[in-house]
Amino acid sequence: MPTFDLYAKEPEESVRQVPASGAARFNWEYDDGRERLLALYQKGKDKQWDGQKRIDWELEVDPCDPLGTPDEAMSLYGTRHWAKLTDKDRGDLRRHYASWQFSQFLHGEQGAMICAARIVESVPDLDAKFYSATQTMDEARHAEIYGRFLHEKIGMLYPINDNLQSLLDDTLRDSRWDMPYLGMQVLIEGLALAAFGMIRDTTDKPLPKQILAYVMQDEARHVAFGRMALRDYYRQLTDAELREREEFVIEGCYLMRDRLRGVEVLENFGIPKAEAEEYSEQSEFLTLFRKLLFSRIVPCVKDIGLWGERLQQAYVDMGVLEMGDSSLDLLMSQDEEIAEKLDAERFAVEEKERVAEVRGAIDAGRRAVE
Repeated sequence: MPTFDLYAKEPEESVRQVPASGAARFNWEYDDGRERLLALYQKGKDKQWDGQKRIDWELEVDPCDPLGTPDEAMSLYGTRHWAKLTDKDRGDLRRHYASWQFSQFLHGEQGAMICAARIVESVPDLDAKFYSATQTMDEARHAEIYGRFLHEKIGMLYPINDNLQSLLDDTLRDSRWDMPYLGMQVLIEGLALAAFGMIRDTTDKPLPKQILAYVMQDEARHVAFGRMALRDYYRQLTDAELREREEFVIEGCYLMRDRLRGVEVLENFGIPKAEAEEYSEQSEFLTLFRKLLFSRIVPCVKDIGLWGERLQQAYVDMGVLEMGDSSLDLLMSQDEEIAEKLDAERFAVEEKERVAEVRGAIDAGRRAVE
């Protein structure tokens, strides 16, 4: 079925064109490279996987409860509208929320694919071009997987959120080669990683857990790539140049914070926009959710050397400054371990089934001889 037939709200345009500026850069030095980045490139090659095979698409998903979302997680919970909803209405609401959330993941992954390709084109260092080429493939795989999940398991999509689209546009329009790193690797992917992780760690549904765990294993490398490249480059910038990047981060963080309210879902249920925004702001669950979403961004921004007074004050206003002390390396290693554990558990089950099948065949053959 064509994707446009599945949108809960029709997108304003079928193809979005973002005018891009900046130079394409060639580098004729093929022997030089940073050891850490080349090691990450090798890991990127070694860790390529097929989303058609690694994920068990035979697992069933209830479209009316695809993520096992508790009532308290929905911003209508406890309002005058909630008591009026039938069980069917609440199932529809869960479906719409999951569709909206995974649709933003899908659109973000397409944006990441385009930004990674842009980095290949514009970054001056060949080792960074090499790694970003592997990331472009990773992001294509992620978009493929999220698209399949939405088409086959939920049967509904939402258009890209205005704030996410705005940040993508700003990132791609900027002519400076480091801005796709900053906008995508640090802000969009950092926030996406936190959202993926919160769902991965709370859902009791095996298929979305698999998808998120495997995607996060890739994304952990991408954020490490952005940190390496930007940390090295930002040491060379003047204070004025660093402040420009900090202003971009501040604006992007506010856009990302406001992106995650899901107001579009409530509007589809007939609730006026202003009232929907109020419910989203008052929801204790969404307030905590938005705060935790910065657990990957704040320490990364601090690590790459953007930690001026105005930026710190913005994080104080958002209530997330203390997250600057979080260990990104620990979070990333946990992402790797969770994906590897899922693989080990699946392979153990498959091995057990194969052993049982072989033993069954041997026993059948023995009985036939007897």
